[in-house]
Amino acid sequence: MRLYTQLTIEQRYQIFGLKKAGFNQSKIASDLNVHKSTVSRELSRNKGLRGWRPGQAQKKVTERRLGCVGSRKFR
Repeated sequence: MRLYTQLTIEQRYQIFGLKKAGFNQSKIASDLNVHKSTVSRELSRNKGLRGWRPGQAQKKVTERRLGCVGSRKFR
């Protein structure tokens, strides 16, 4: 069974660069060695008023994680 790992800030910046270069989500996923649904969820879940940006996405992930019941483990 594969373990779930969250995207890192570096991977988020790679997504940003590849998306800006015009690559589709499947190509981005294969370059990052993650499933294409991971990229799709990342782009839809962590977007703000001005679209998806990596720094903003990381901030949203961190805020969401700190709001969890087990947040003491994350800190």
